[in-house]
Amino acid sequence: MGKLSHIDAQNRPTMVDVSDKQATDRAALARSRVRLPDEIAAHISGEEISTKKGPVFATAIIAGVMAAKKTHELIPFCHPLGLSNCRVTIELQDNDVIIDCLCKVHHRTGVEMEALTGASVAALTVYDMLKAMSHDIVISETKLLSKTGGKQDFHRNE
Repeated sequence: MGKLSHIDAQNRPTMVDVSDKQATDRAALARSRVRLPDEIAAHISGEEISTKKGPVFATAIIAGVMAAKKTHELIPFCHPLGLSNCRVTIELQDNDVIIDCLCKVHHRTGVEMEALTGASVAALTVYDMLKAMSHDIVISETKLLSKTGGKQDFHRNE
């Protein structure tokens, strides 16, 4: 394993200098999975569930996009990026809510953290909006599925 990118010569945390990097088109896709108990899953009609707080999945999509755009405010060494696109999608697979967040940018640094943050906050929003029905909700995984642009591409084999 090589030198950590966010540690300077004096072993202090630092932001990576990307000024010499080439700006390229970059994209990242992240996924979060939320496991719902049967008593909540039974209330889902079609592709949405509504509570007193409003439509759960529509709200989670908005929260995910907002979070991706503000990642640099949450993660200390992330560069502020003007995303060219951020799309959060939600799909139901039995009792699992599958949340995908795709972020795109033309920049000198990648958008993995933005995609991961968007998917994570969307999952947290699902939890927040459904917790009055049950606390037995599990956010079981958040992972990077792919990234393109920059030094090397990544595609998770599943």
